[in-house]
Amino acid sequence: MLKHDELRARMLKNPAVRKEYERLEREEFALLDLLLEARHEAGLTQAQVAERMGTQAPAVARLERALASGKHSPSVATIRRYLAACGKQLVVDTCPA
Repeated sequence: MLKHDELRARMLKNPAVRKEYERLEREEFALLDLLLEARHEAGLTQAQVAERMGTQAPAVARLERALASGKHSPSVATIRRYLAACGKQLVVDTCPA
């Protein structure tokens, strides 16, 4: 059985897999990690976040899935509402590229 690092190295030799992997490494993927971390730290399900946001669970699932797929970027207002539902606030900063 291959270890994770070995499997990843093997798969990244495929140009199509590498392209998709690199696409997922962009800012939206980092944002998704932050949102999921906030939800998990708060011990909340998607349904609980949705209730606190005043929406339905499928909307939260779509938000998380959209960030993972890169097909949609949520508004800053939506990100703020999601984080507030998790007991967090959005703080924006910059750093050298």
